[in-house]
Amino acid sequence: ASAPDTAPAAAPDHSPARGAASDAVRPTRPAPTIMFQGTSSDAGKSILTTALCRIFVQDGLKVAPFKSQNMSLNSYVTPDGKEIGRAQGMQADACRIPATTDMNPILLKPKKDMVSQVVVHGKPLRDYDARTYREKYLGEAEHIVKEALGRLRTRYDVVVIEGAGSPAEVNLKDRDIVNMRLAGWADAPVLLVADIDRGGVFASLVGTMDILSPEERDRVQGFVINKFRGDVSLLTPGLDWLEKRTGKPVLGVIPYLPDVGLEDEDSASLDAKRPSGPKGEGQLDIAVLRLPRLSNFTDFDPLFEEPDVHVRYVSAVGDWGEPDAVILPGSKNTVDDLKFLRETGLEARIVRHAENGGRLLGICAGYQMMGRRLLDPDRLESDTAELPGLGLFPSETTFAPDKRTERVTGTARWPGGETLGVEGYEIHMGRTVFREPVRQPFSIRVHDAPDAADSYHPDGAMSDDGKVWGTYMHGILHNDELRRAWINDIRRDKGWAPLPGELRFMGKREAAFDRLADHVRRHLDMERIYAMIQKKERGRSE
Repeated sequence: ASAPDTAPAAAPDHSPARGAASDAVRPTRPAPTIMFQGTSSDAGKSILTTALCRIFVQDGLKVAPFKSQNMSLNSYVTPDGKEIGRAQGMQADACRIPATTDMNPILLKPKKDMVSQVVVHGKPLRDYDARTYREKYLGEAEHIVKEALGRLRTRYDVVVIEGAGSPAEVNLKDRDIVNMRLAGWADAPVLLVADIDRGGVFASLVGTMDILSPEERDRVQGFVINKFRGDVSLLTPGLDWLEKRTGKPVLGVIPYLPDVGLEDEDSASLDAKRPSGPKGEGQLDIAVLRLPRLSNFTDFDPLFEEPDVHVRYVSAVGDWGEPDAVILPGSKNTVDDLKFLRETGLEARIVRHAENGGRLLGICAGYQMMGRRLLDPDRLESDTAELPGLGLFPSETTFAPDKRTERVTGTARWPGGETLGVEGYEIHMGRTVFREPVRQPFSIRVHDAPDAADSYHPDGAMSDDGKVWGTYMHGILHNDELRRAWINDIRRDKGWAPLPGELRFMGKREAAFDRLADHVRRHLDMERIYAMIQKKERGRSE
């Protein structure tokens, strides 16, 4: 039996985002496609798709990304207020186009073991356990995927498709909507990616090819070996053997690129972000609670780029140390993650830190936890109807079936009298009310709402001394002026002089797209890549 509905099914809005360059419909046959598949998860499909998207843009093509089904807790809100996978939002940014739900029509957001919230065209459909989703929904999902891809192919010159996991999962192949069956629907040449960092790269490529059917093997046009470190000449005998063994060319050996500067999609990547050493001289120590169901962890990416900040993740009392500031992040299951904090003793550390004058920031679920009570009468998040919160704000949060997903913009009234511009996005099912007056530092509106006084509403809460605050806005630390103001407040607590804000995070991110594209272009056989696309272009025009 399936899990209970978390929201009523809504008719999806298939239209592209307002203002999208894709509004001009192509009058000819569907555009060509090209697809990255991997021998495993985290082989580098997302980042190579991003790189190829930006390469095509640099070369003057109008390009869009596509991933039929994504599983991630790190999501992205489109300009029209829909939710898709973070990777496809990032890839749309690399294409310099607004993201739409057609780029990721199905998003799975794990809630607990074997159960995920299924988001279709940016809106929650219902919760499914893995078996029921596979047996009851994949047939309908196939039609949704085909229609979304078809629309993209009428609006762009080329569509770059990202697969999921591995195409060699023999237990899943008969109902596959993300790898080889999708490649067939799209008539896409496939580049098979393997991560040499994992070891066994030749075995993984040969083994994958052996499991594929003859028709699927024919669709693979070549291999890409990713994350290589060392002297490529030492790899050459293996490459020659691989090409002879499979009859497929190696189209690129991509060297490992440190400090890519682009966001990750999978929380497993957080381990790679652990500081390589102790806090440096003159650095602030900022601790982020690593919740079991941590979501939207890209909220903290800008802090890793600040030279006077040392960020570390805390998942046990023994990791606590003496942080200068603590961040309580977003979560896909607020109630269960609050229970985790309580059971591990971290809750007591958080409350003591705040009561002793420490800096504390809560984002989305973390903000909800900071209130007095969490109410879930319909059991939407967990099996617990009511749970006391941390009690730092006089607020109550009730979980409702309708999810709020919006891009927002507005101002922050910062301690000291500054008014700072802010923008971000909201993804939450809770509604928060205050039982006593409280200072709310943000005044925000939906991004495309009229810029009128009645379009704004208050958000967040802040203690009288400004040291404890929370907000529903994801991406709040991507606002350069606010981030620097907060960091300088922490510096003043330590008796340190404030520093000017030099980091322009979004500008650095745009430069990172070009750096990645240039790196991949140097090591990928772009002549053959273009030959694959042009062959499809000729075929559809004949």
